[in-house]
Amino acid sequence: MSVVPEFEHAKPRVKLTYDDYLLFPEDGKRHELIDGEHYVTPSPHLRHQEILGRLHLLIGVWLERHSRGRLFFAPLDVILSHHNVLEPDLLHASHARAGDHDRQLGARRAGAGGRNRLAEHAAA
Repeated sequence: MSVVPEFEHAKPRVKLTYDDYLLFPEDGKRHELIDGEHYVTPSPHLRHQEILGRLHLLIGVWLERHSRGRLFFAPLDVILSHHNVLEPDLLHASHARAGDHDRQLGARRAGAGGRNRLAEHAAA
């Protein structure tokens, strides 16, 4: 007679929040929350940074000439909801929302090295 082990029921995962995100270390790695899960990626390679710098210059010049908004460079926390916080390489902010962005970009990430943050109002 074979014994079949009982399987443990999967424990529900605790969704991390922006409050948890604020406690992550400033270690040069990209920390993001996606649906409450913590994702960490290492710092980018030099080639990535070189290409990103060129894109920033090209897009930034185009935006200035065409008055289509502003461009921001990482690190910048983009808060989409309490469980979704991203750090994009580049972020375009339209002039239509410039007032909102200026207020939010002025706020500093408390106790975590003074990083910039931007809150987006999206459905959670």
